[in-house]
Amino acid sequence: PKPQPVPQVIPDPPTLPVKAAILMEFATGQVIAEQAADERVEPASITKVMAAYVLFNELRAGRLKLEESVRVSENAWKRGLGGSRMFVNAGSEVPAKDLLLGMIVQSGNDATVALAEHVAGSEDAFVQQMNAYAQQIGMKSSHFTNAPGLPDPEHYTTARDLAVLSRAMIAEFPEYYAWYSTPEFTFNGIRQYNRNALLRRDESVDGIKTGHTESAGFCLASSAKRGDMRLIAVVMGSRTEEARAQESQSLLNYGFRFYETHKLYSAGQSLAQPKLWKGDVETVQLGVANDVLVVIPRGKYEQLKARMDLPSLLIAPVEQGQRMGTIYVSLDDKPLVESPLVALAPGPEGGLWRRMVDDFWLWFEDDEDAAE
Repeated sequence: PKPQPVPQVIPDPPTLPVKAAILMEFATGQVIAEQAADERVEPASITKVMAAYVLFNELRAGRLKLEESVRVSENAWKRGLGGSRMFVNAGSEVPAKDLLLGMIVQSGNDATVALAEHVAGSEDAFVQQMNAYAQQIGMKSSHFTNAPGLPDPEHYTTARDLAVLSRAMIAEFPEYYAWYSTPEFTFNGIRQYNRNALLRRDESVDGIKTGHTESAGFCLASSAKRGDMRLIAVVMGSRTEEARAQESQSLLNYGFRFYETHKLYSAGQSLAQPKLWKGDVETVQLGVANDVLVVIPRGKYEQLKARMDLPSLLIAPVEQGQRMGTIYVSLDDKPLVESPLVALAPGPEGGLWRRMVDDFWLWFEDDEDAAE
């Protein structure tokens, strides 16, 4: 007899000796693994991803140009002393693009403050923008007091919030996210290498940002794409630079090895055609407004279960896009997806004769409902 395939065993995610960690699937935002993901931690230089998100918004709005010159203040120059810097000189004029690369690749505190002062007038004003955007994208447990990520009791975040930020940045600014895979950057004759060691070890990794202070430990927000699946890993408070790379790699490998992303339904795909009473069409097409994706353990696709919750009667008029029900998807009796069902096309009210006929038959429908 032909041997039956052995189902894949899905082990528990790795337990890491860190302060906090999370593994998130990019397309859905679904969390695959987490460890103290909502505990307050210091973001260190991963703060610069939040600063970059603000600056990318400024670029998109046209309030900042890549080619425009930015004057480096003495304050910005001083903020680079004793920490990460791109070695800009006080009083110099530097193109905004070079400062952005200095912030992203070299983690330059000087570049970050220079850009913050340039777009907002002061670092304090820029930090207000950082906090406003953080709230806007759903970072519920974060607060920033400075742009580079220097230690401060009121400067904090969570691993989950950093994953949310990373996902928003990649999704909204793919053209600028590409800079996070830049292996090195030279300025003022000084070549500096990207501190994200995974860029040199795993060709699927294309970002994102390292961080380190004595109190925060070694931190890394990373992202990788293999095939059609992208994952985001955040590791906070590793003991060494090498440990944060290995721990991040173990999270990414676990996710890609044991999980897969499936598109269940496409936007605009007709999923149900219930009768439309009193309309000038017989049925109304129902579907989802956006693609419905799900992340599941490998080999579990055939075990997914879906059900629709629809009103017992649909009566015209129906507007296109109007919510008409809900589709639920579960696995092993655990809910995975809940997505609205909407009308894919309008269902206008029918003529007088159609309404009269349907009114007559609705008497019988009401009687049947009452009997039930």
